[in-house]
Amino acid sequence: MKNRTKAIHTPYGRRDAWDALQIPVYNCMAYEFDDAAYMSDVFSGRVIVPDYSRVLNPTVMHLEERVAHLTGAKEVSAFNSGMAAISAMLFSTAAAGKNIVSSRHMFGNTYLLVSRTLARFGVEPRLVDLCNIEEVEKVVDKDTCCIFLESVTNPQTEVADTRALSEIAKKWGIPLIADTTMIPFTEFDGKAIGLDFQVVSSTKYISGGATSLGGLIIDYGNFPEISERIKKEAVFNLGGYMPAQSAYMQIIGLETLDARYQRQAKTAKEIAEFLKDLPEVKEVGYTGLESHPNYHLAKELYGDTSGAMVTFDLENIDACYNFLNNLKLIHRATNLFDNRSLAIHPHSTIFGTLSDAEKEEMDVKPTTIRLSIGLEDIEDLKEDLVQALKGKEMIKDGKI
Repeated sequence: MKNRTKAIHTPYGRRDAWDALQIPVYNCMAYEFDDAAYMSDVFSGRVIVPDYSRVLNPTVMHLEERVAHLTGAKEVSAFNSGMAAISAMLFSTAAAGKNIVSSRHMFGNTYLLVSRTLARFGVEPRLVDLCNIEEVEKVVDKDTCCIFLESVTNPQTEVADTRALSEIAKKWGIPLIADTTMIPFTEFDGKAIGLDFQVVSSTKYISGGATSLGGLIIDYGNFPEISERIKKEAVFNLGGYMPAQSAYMQIIGLETLDARYQRQAKTAKEIAEFLKDLPEVKEVGYTGLESHPNYHLAKELYGDTSGAMVTFDLENIDACYNFLNNLKLIHRATNLFDNRSLAIHPHSTIFGTLSDAEKEEMDVKPTTIRLSIGLEDIEDLKEDLVQALKGKEMIKDGKI
């Protein structure tokens, strides 16, 4: 089956008592067992069925199975947010005295997790330019526990060569881990481009219009010890398992993912092309533009689509604030890949608690606006963008 079909027709682990076409929401905590011996087998992990919904739930299990079916992963683990999935992944990989090789080009809270939270537990952050393979080779050593990156960095839109990074990781026997939220896992083969694990914020494309929080670890089975820690230590001891209601909404969202994503990605590319020709816009960040420095690499790794996040730079921070204040259709809000288009000024919001020096090191500029493209008509989006930039309506009948 092709992915569009797999997203809908992954079979249930057990037949529903009432033959429901959609898996029920198992909003229950405990499960009854026929006898003490079977109960012991389940709690000891000799039989894999739910025993308590904090660690295993039928609705969540079905979401995990669907994602595994779509990606070819050996195992998938669902968590209650993208950050919970990243935390579970890195806590399952790192240890005191080890180091994580990554980049300063990361989402704000991921950067803080690596540079501050994990550092307090004795894990050294080694933040380098992941696009410079020679620089990466110099910092990886016997104490490196993983190489971690974002497939398309947020908001810098940088793409590193995962195949080249994978060769370094294999040489040292460590995993290559990527946050691949920016482009859905249905668009590329994570294993084929050298990834051992993917982490995904399923809050984004998968949830289907920002209906629910969620995160996923997609595990290709190359590091059994880490896989065991994710399923036993991270899920059992950290307590970040996805709730059943969220899993149900994300199962429904997964069924329409391709239809929504293809529309959003097409619109995003057209918006990026449109913005780069406006005089108020100084620079546009979108890997789908041929002018983007990583255009060919992004296409080689992640396929013909380039996601639904577009960044652009204006003259100064005042111009950014004026633009946001003038918006009428596009919402001033965080999150990505809602059905609604959203705009935010990352420098003063997502990265607002960091020092100016840190933001400069991370290439988070005060002149950048981040757009998340939704499902609206493209002409309505163009009109709102232009009137917000110019302070008045400039588009009539689809023309400036």
